[in-house]
Order: sequence, then C-alpha cells, then structure tokens
Amino acid sequence: MSNFDKLHHICVVVADIDKSQAWYESIGIGPWQSYPPMTGYTDIAVPNLDAFFKLKYRVCNLPNFQLQLCEPSEDPSPQRTFLDTKGEGVFHVGFEVADANSAEVASKALGLSTMSRGRRDDGTGFNYYDTAQKGGVVLLTRSTPQGK
Repeated sequence: MSNFDKLHHICVVVADIDKSQAWYESIGIGPWQSYPPMTGYTDIAVPNLDAFFKLKYRVCNLPNFQLQLCEPSEDPSPQRTFLDTKGEGVFHVGFEVADANSAEVASKALGLSTMSRGRRDDGTGFNYYDTAQKGGVVLLTRSTPQGK
C-alpha cells in the first residue's frame, strides 16, 4: 500500500479566506467550517512556529474529499512564500495514512524529504514533503484521530 493512494484533501492558498469562501459558496460549494486550532499539535517541526500558529484554515467536506482554504499571515512560511511568488492556487495535496510516523519513514525511503511535520499527543498528525520542484505540488500525508 502506498502513502499516496487515499486522497484526503486539496489545499488552496488564498489571500482573503472570507472572500474565497464566499465565492465557493456562491457556486454551491459548502458548508465550510474552521479547522481546529493548530495548538492541537504539540510535537512540531516547521520553518516558523509563529507563522504556523497564525495560518487560517477553512474546510469543506465534500462526498469524495475535503477542500481546504488556507490564508497565511504576513509572517514567513511556505504558504506565504507560495502566495507571494505564485499567487493563489493549490499548495498541497493531502493523503490519509494509518500512521503518520510510519508514513514519514516510508516516504524517506522513497527519497522524499520532510519539510515540516506535526504530531498531536495521540500520535496522529501530518508530514509535508518537499516535492514541489519535482512533482509540481507539495504532497502531504496525515493521520486523523479516531472518530474524526
């Protein structure tokens, strides 16, 4: 089984999350909800911790995947760099895995380097891989807490 065979979400970086959400709703994509606070992640390795905690996310759970909107703060972050250099668009594609740690090890064995990672106290969490240069987009693996 591959780390990249169960699509979970597509994340679009936007300049104004309220404006973007309103546009998506105007064409029938919704409802939207705020992503839980990033403070749920306790073991974090990201380029800028302050910027990470300031990321605004909204999610829309569609029948076949989740659509995410992400508005970065002005603080330096991969999402801010993407917005400033490329404009709004797909920042990453996320895949669901059973175990975030195992996925990170398996991805490393494939030659993928982890650009950031986060874990909750229960061991679930995310891994962003440095894949944009070769694959055109950042890939992410994530494990979700039971019952969510």
